[in-house]
Amino acid sequence: MIVVTGRDFRANQAKYVGIAQKGEDVIVKARFGAWRVVPISADDLVVNKRDLPIELRNALQEVKESMEGKKKLLSWEDLVDELDD
Repeated sequence: MIVVTGRDFRANQAKYVGIAQKGEDVIVKARFGAWRVVPISADDLVVNKRDLPIELRNALQEVKESMEGKKKLLSWEDLVDELDD
């Protein structure tokens, strides 16, 4: 594990990002707390919290339209295929 100051991290970002990419823990300590630098993997889900209520509202609207016979929902397989695109 490597512990660095915020100033050192800012001055040498590429170096510490490379270290984190290789799997070593990089901890950045500053006046207002400490953070661990980790790479995002293909399995990580990154979501903007502001988009979540809109997405849920849209999903509920789709279900409502499906129940009223106005729209056909995707099958599980088609939905997974769409998410992979």
